[in-house]
Amino acid sequence: MAPTYPFERAALTVDCVVFGLDERELEVLLVERALPPQAWALPGGFVHIDETLDVAARRELEEETGLKEVFLEQLYTFGELDRDPRERTVTVAYYALVKLGDHKVRAATDARQARWYPVGQTPPLAFDHRRILQAALARLKGKVRYQPIGFELLPPRFTLTQLQRLYEVVLEATLDKRNFRKKVLATDLLVPLEEWEQDVAHRAARLYRFDRKRYQQLEKGGFLFEI
Repeated sequence: MAPTYPFERAALTVDCVVFGLDERELEVLLVERALPPQAWALPGGFVHIDETLDVAARRELEEETGLKEVFLEQLYTFGELDRDPRERTVTVAYYALVKLGDHKVRAATDARQARWYPVGQTPPLAFDHRRILQAALARLKGKVRYQPIGFELLPPRFTLTQLQRLYEVVLEATLDKRNFRKKVLATDLLVPLEEWEQDVAHRAARLYRFDRKRYQQLEKGGFLFEI
């Protein structure tokens, strides 16, 4: 028989901020809740008693949106007393990065629909999800400069222009083309391919891929990725 504790306990949930990149802007995946409060929200839900936080986050993400096997990292714990009007709830937030072309979203379980919104044009969000979204954006902007997580948003083969656009969109800044290319090529982590863009009106650009294995090897030796 499980012991009985004379203390009240808070409910525990996980919430996921899922970012994707189209050609011009950063987008976030939201779900429309079928249960009260009925509003747009981040994908998430309650943690089961027999699962870890990471397992719960991946389960909820797949159940509510159909997404699986994505880059997912713990962000922060939010535990304000009044953050959930239903009961005392603490949530552990995660952020995820996905390649838009690789995943089709579908709403399920207690989500009426799931859709992408530009991060600057989201509808009102339930609970404190606006604050969680802002925290995830701040983390992404900081981390993309010193870890190559940005490649999670790009297709496997990309041009240098696409790579620069990624950083400009995430950082909300215009980068000097010559300096940017010099810096990223100096990392020696981009493998030039004998392939070029297809079906473009301008002069076709060479395609590259990110050498993940080489980065992992260099990282063990203290290599610092910096853009």
